[in-house]
Amino acid sequence: MFTARLTKSILLSPQTRHLELTVEGVDEFRFTPGQFVSIKHPKPDGKEHTRAYSIASPPRCNPTIDLCLNRIGEGFLSNWLCDLEEGAMVEFHGPHGLFTLREPRKDSIFIATGTGVAPIRGMVHWLFEKPERNRGHEFWLVYGTRHEHSIYYRDEFEQIEHENPNFHYVPTLSRCGDDWHGCRGYVQDHVRQIVAGRSDMQAYVCGLHQMVNANRELLKSEMGWDRKQIVFERYD
Repeated sequence: MFTARLTKSILLSPQTRHLELTVEGVDEFRFTPGQFVSIKHPKPDGKEHTRAYSIASPPRCNPTIDLCLNRIGEGFLSNWLCDLEEGAMVEFHGPHGLFTLREPRKDSIFIATGTGVAPIRGMVHWLFEKPERNRGHEFWLVYGTRHEHSIYYRDEFEQIEHENPNFHYVPTLSRCGDDWHGCRGYVQDHVRQIVAGRSDMQAYVCGLHQMVNANRELLKSEMGWDRKQIVFERYD
């Protein structure tokens, strides 16, 4: 078990927060991009409640990690975390999980909706921190949400795209107004165009059950990909 102090809590949208935590008692918290931690907190009845949250940052030479989470109607732990004030303490164990970059590295497409972008944010930042990690390959991030205000970490991904011609950022909205001039529709509509004629890529898919299943089916049945080319994690 680890204890971490909440050092920053940022509102990303009316229901979503970005949390920055500093792990106590270690000089560096080691994990692989894409992994998660399991946070524990007692309910009012005394029972321990545990929930997994993807780490939304790359490994750093310090003991910090970021999380990205939604406030959920009757969700106990998510709402508790969203309400925490800076300086509060959090207990967790980890890192856990196999939603990580595969070797040897290939051209890849990252597909995410909502807070499913959290582990992918860590992967993308890690890949483009050093040229040798991404050199010789093309990477796409197709990110889907309903409204423009819910495009999380947009400035960061646009900056990475601006600095790296082999990174292609494709945000798409399913419920946008006339003032939106970007991509429209669901993520799989754009995934189909990007991977057309390609069978030598890797896909990393994270989000809600229905979206993950739709993209897995697209890549396997329509595009003829092998299931081992598709790494996925579902949030529900």
